[in-house]
Parts: sequence; C-alpha cells; structure tokens
Amino acid sequence: MSTEPTRSQARARAVADAVLYEGYLLYPYRANSRKNQSRWQFGVLGPLGAATAGLGEDSELSAQCLLDAGERAVLTLTVRFLHLQRRTVEDAGGAPVADLVVDGRSWISWDEAVECEHLIGPMSLADSTAHLSIPSGTDHETIPGPDGTPAGRLVRRRERLDGAVEVRVARDERFVRLSLTLRNTGAPVTDQHDAIARSLIGAHVIAELDDGRFVSLLEPPPDAEAAVARCVHHRCFPVLAGPPGDHSIVLVSPIILYDHPEIAEQSEGPLFDSTEIDEILTLRVMTMTEQEKAQARATDERAAQIIDRCDAMTPEALQQLHGVLRDPHAEPAALIPEVPDGVDWWDPLADNAVRPEADAILVGAVRVSNGSRVRLHPSRRADAHDLFYDGRIARVVTVHEDVDGQAHVGVVIEDDPAAELHEWYGRYLYFAPEEIEPLDSPRE
Repeated sequence: MSTEPTRSQARARAVADAVLYEGYLLYPYRANSRKNQSRWQFGVLGPLGAATAGLGEDSELSAQCLLDAGERAVLTLTVRFLHLQRRTVEDAGGAPVADLVVDGRSWISWDEAVECEHLIGPMSLADSTAHLSIPSGTDHETIPGPDGTPAGRLVRRRERLDGAVEVRVARDERFVRLSLTLRNTGAPVTDQHDAIARSLIGAHVIAELDDGRFVSLLEPPPDAEAAVARCVHHRCFPVLAGPPGDHSIVLVSPIILYDHPEIAEQSEGPLFDSTEIDEILTLRVMTMTEQEKAQARATDERAAQIIDRCDAMTPEALQQLHGVLRDPHAEPAALIPEVPDGVDWWDPLADNAVRPEADAILVGAVRVSNGSRVRLHPSRRADAHDLFYDGRIARVVTVHEDVDGQAHVGVVIEDDPAAELHEWYGRYLYFAPEEIEPLDSPRE
C-alpha cells in the first residue's frame, strides 16, 4: 500500500502549513522590533482558565461538519499545532546572557516553536475522545568558538502540553453531523509567560473521510441548507481543502478561508506576515543594512532563511511577486446578441436589438443571462459598498452594454429578503463581467 500523499492530501497540507505558521514571525527584523513583540496570534489554545484570568487565550476550538456518509464511512483526523520552545543563550561559564557574539555571528535568546502532529484514526463514525500528551524537554547546543572550544551554548526548553480531541456524531435529517472539539487540558497557569509556553499554537485539524463526502458549508446543496444553518463553530471554520470537486477532506482552520484554498503560485516561500504581502516585505528586507540583517538572522533560523532568500532573489522572481499579468488589450466580453453592424447606438433599430432581460455574455465558457447564479468578486472601481458583497451569491437579472462597449451585469443578492422587491422596481447592483464567477455549468 502506497504511503505517498494523494493530491488532495498534499494540497490540504500545503494550506495547513500556511495556517500553522501564520503569525509565527510577523517581520524578519530585530528581536526588539515592536512588530515581533506580539506573535502567536492565530489558533492559540491556552491552558484551562488562562482566558478568564486574562493571562492567555481560550482553551478550545470547535466546529461542526455535515457528512453524506456511506455505510462503511471511516474518519481520520490529523491534529497539528506548534509547541513553544524557549531558547536561552549561555556563555562559556553557563551563565545566561542577553546575547552572545562569536566569530562575527550573533546569538540571542528567542522563542522558537516545534511542530506537533497527532494522527487519530482511521475510525468509524462514533462518539470518541482521544487524549494528547506532549512531554516537556530540554535540549542543548554548543556554540563553538573560533578555535573549536565551546564559547557558549543554547538551551531550549519546552513545557509539557496536554490536550484532548472530542468527536461527537449525530443525525440531522439525512446527513451526519460531525462535531469536533480540540481542547487544551493543561493545568491552570501562573502568568502570561507560563500561559503561552503551555499553549497549543496555530492549532487546526485536517479531517479525511472514506466512503462518504463532506458537505460544503459555504455552498451547500439545497437539501442541506437547513442542516448547514444549524452548524455552530467556535474560533474556527471547516472548509473543503482538496482540489475543486473533491469533498473527501476538510481543513478546520482558525483563519477564515474559502473552499478549495490553495497557495498562490507566485509565492515561493512563507513570510509568516499574517497577510502574505510577499512583495512589500521582500522590498523592505532589501532596504535593511547588513547589521540589521545580522540582528534579524540571530532571532530565528526561519528569519535567516527569509533574508537569505530575499538577498538571492533574481529580478525575474521579484517580478513574479507583482501578481498575475493579464492582457489589457484582450477583447471585452461581448453582448449576445450584439447591435447589428452599421447600426449606431442611438438608432431606434439598436433599441430593438438589445433586450437586457434576455441578452447574455460569455464569462469564460459560461453563458450568463437572466436567471444565472454567480458569485461576486468586486474589483473594478469597487467602493466600500461593493466590497460588502464580496463572495456573495447573486442572481442575474439583466445584461447591458454602455455606449463605450463595456458590459454590465445587473444582479440581485440571492439571500436578500428584499430581492424580489428590488427586481420588481429595477433596483439592481451592477458588476463587470470580470467581477462575477459563474456558478452554472459551461455551455455545451
């Protein structure tokens, strides 16, 4: 039996890695940089009582998923998080020091992290509880001097972590409701320093299902909408994590994602910047002095890798970070039917040829016209009002073309209680063809 990950597993894990390290390093800069004083922002599960005492984060996250399960459905869970590791620098005599410079290289005390991953299952769909226990530990690394003798050492300490994963299964109409709770069960803490050291950081769960399929909570089929509305979540949200069309794997993420997320091909490496603004941070790293870069490299091995990658970046790689270049001279979406050749827009014959309630345009290979369902992605001259509709599903009512030949699609929001009223008196929202994503099947 092959142990190689499937395409769905590889894709889900790539996104999960981005979730795991989101906020790990807010800025590849000096240790005393203000931006690096507030790390560990996402998916932090503190020990019991830490949040109530104001010393840390809430101890759990939970999510509910809907399954269309077969008779032999089998569930596998992968729980992943970071375990904080405190790195302390000691001199040759064993005394802790704030920093140590040996042969031109700096060493400083810093909070690192170690990846933790626990596999639960495969298991049948039944109530269960799995306990997690990660022992404390201390590692030592010698810092050699120029002559090879020890000039100091790094001491890395990890506190014990305890947790639990609860699985609860219930019927909801014809579906199975799967409830997942990941909890930090560690003993109460004494201070903030202790709280973060015994927290599960960047915590998330990858759930895989054999002989069944997960139901999208963002775009559920009509017969699942009521059951989806009854799903509740706390500090996370489950999304389909495989490629489009794959419903076998879900990522329970503490960061807002959409179904079938993927890493942008232009992003060659993680910057741990909370927003993936790779180009801006790359340019900022390039402005750092060599002294600043040395101080940043001293914080963390991952920071050093980021700086080295930026230093070695080619003009072609930097150009890639601009994003996707689309042909500005590409033909705009044409109205179907078009105004007859030789007929001016002001000619009454043009009015007879154009019927917004029946005309259509092609968006990709999909014909969009009255009644089509689309997802909105405002971009062209979008204002704050338009941005409220980003990601919303709408129904096309009319298709227009202005005197400059630009197409405009009039829509009403599908879940707007006043949609029928807006349609009745013609109060539509208008979007350009490139701002809509057809949800109907391509034309034959």
